[in-house]
Amino acid sequence: MLSEKMVKALNKQINREIYSAYLYLSMSAYSTFEGLKGFANWFMVQYQEEMTHTMKIYDYVNDQSGQVKLMTVAQPPMEFGSPLEMFEKTLEHEKFVTKCINDLVDLAIEGKDHATRIFLQWFVTEQIEEEANDNEIIAKLKLVGKEGNGLFMIDKELAARVFVPPATSEPSQA
Repeated sequence: MLSEKMVKALNKQINREIYSAYLYLSMSAYSTFEGLKGFANWFMVQYQEEMTHTMKIYDYVNDQSGQVKLMTVAQPPMEFGSPLEMFEKTLEHEKFVTKCINDLVDLAIEGKDHATRIFLQWFVTEQIEEEANDNEIIAKLKLVGKEGNGLFMIDKELAARVFVPPATSEPSQA
């Protein structure tokens, strides 16, 4: 059973994950408007991932007999500048999410909530991947600069990304 403090913190994280999805949906829309359909695709896949993260926490709170309380979701920005600026904002946002996940892990450790600590480990690992992906794209964007051909190649590469729902892991039966 979750403590009230943990339920409140997980509900706040649900809101953050929904905001993340909303932010990436806005980035996808902006990329489409700018004619960067590969970037739009990448951010749409990111949107889908964030909604999966949302539901993962939502289901966990419910499974642990907590009450999910949805909050107002802030409006994301609608203008993002260059593709490099957009990915720098993405990395900054993911670093914030990483800090929030780490704070949740600290809260679980402090409360001796071993089930939640184990549950959150998936998110810790996911955030490592998120930041690495953003850093890789930022490096490529810096390499090509504002060069049309290089940007075209990166856009084409990002168009190939597909959403793969995370595998559900069942506890091992010994």
